[in-house]
Amino acid sequence: MNKLDSDLLRTFLAVADAGTVTGGAARICRSQSAASVQIKQLEDLLGQPVFKRHGRGVVLSRVGEGLEPVARQVIQALDAAMAEITGGGLEGLLRIGIPDDHGKEVLSNIIADFTRAHPKVDLMVRCALSTGFPSALIAGDLDLAVHEVEEVGPGMDLLREEKMHWVASRAHSLLDRDPIPIALFDRACWWRDAALKALEASGRSHRIIYASESVTGVTAAIEAGIAIGVLDQSALTSNLAVLSEAEGLAEMPVSNLVLEYGKCADDTVCRAMADAIKRAFDATRK
Repeated sequence: MNKLDSDLLRTFLAVADAGTVTGGAARICRSQSAASVQIKQLEDLLGQPVFKRHGRGVVLSRVGEGLEPVARQVIQALDAAMAEITGGGLEGLLRIGIPDDHGKEVLSNIIADFTRAHPKVDLMVRCALSTGFPSALIAGDLDLAVHEVEEVGPGMDLLREEKMHWVASRAHSLLDRDPIPIALFDRACWWRDAALKALEASGRSHRIIYASESVTGVTAAIEAGIAIGVLDQSALTSNLAVLSEAEGLAEMPVSNLVLEYGKCADDTVCRAMADAIKRAFDATRK
């Protein structure tokens, strides 16, 4: 008699929550190919697909919708039993900062998984504009923070490198404007400084007509066709066109997403969370 394996159910739930196989694989620290194999094993076992392709991701099929609540009950029961038997493992307080932009969902999922695995750890999560994280780490207000820097420095682990691009709306042409309208962040941020330096290097006359504290705000302004701006690769949407040096704009530097350490009150808990985050990002590169 065929039996459902809890490992397959974990992968199924991870992909369902993430909406993509790649995102689900990152949640459980596996490669995309390994997660795909497990989903295929589950579907072969059930004799029917659990997901349907939808745009760039996946959604639950009819069978998947029926399986989901059962899978959650099983996994929650197993995790609760493990925590009870092992005494919950780690204990303590951890204060972590995650950026309030397009990457927060992935990091939030990692933190949720960590909480289920270590229920006795008290987490204080600051989800905000990440420009304030370095000073919070120095002041001892945060133990860990994920943010983007131009150069990786001491006390930082590199999670991901991303190319930064000048982008514009596909539906609106602004390059013939003089001065060219620009959308940027409205606080001290190395992205803003790098963009202004690039504009100076290109010799383009420009005017900042829109400022926002978030990636979402800058993206909305660019998609609306009121300005061009700078975004990293992961923030690009189908409504945006990447502008090249041939169009008169100097190349932007690479953005480094890092995990930076502060004065960790509980180094064991701090390192456990850091390892979970790094494993998840390592899985996305495999």
